[in-house]
Amino acid sequence: MSSSVAERLARKTAKRPTSKQVRLKLVYVDFWSAVKVSFLAGLALAIIGIVATFLLWTVLTQTGIFKSIADLFQSIGGQSSSGLLDAVGLGNVMSFAIIVGILDLIVVTALGAVVALLYNLSVKITGGLLVGFTNN
Repeated sequence: MSSSVAERLARKTAKRPTSKQVRLKLVYVDFWSAVKVSFLAGLALAIIGIVATFLLWTVLTQTGIFKSIADLFQSIGGQSSSGLLDAVGLGNVMSFAIIVGILDLIVVTALGAVVALLYNLSVKITGGLLVGFTNN
């Protein structure tokens, strides 16, 4: 009895699983889905930019680069360089980073919408994008 079970298991493992392949055409991109995805991508980029700006400012401040540049300008110009240190303060730098992040969010969202519209218009000419899928 155990030999018949072993034979059945051997036959089952000897069969190669068949993989079915499907070829589909992408003929439409939903506008609002593209806007939502591009908004989330823009939001992620804005957050990454703000955090990277803060980290870079922290490193440059802790290593004394800003103070060295201010001293260099003072030795070249001969006047006080406190304006430079005030200009690269944390408040000014983070305000600029937040403004750039907001503009980035708007631009990336708009570009996602434009790309979706352009793709939907180009499908009428090209017939769409052929995509292959498999069930492995």
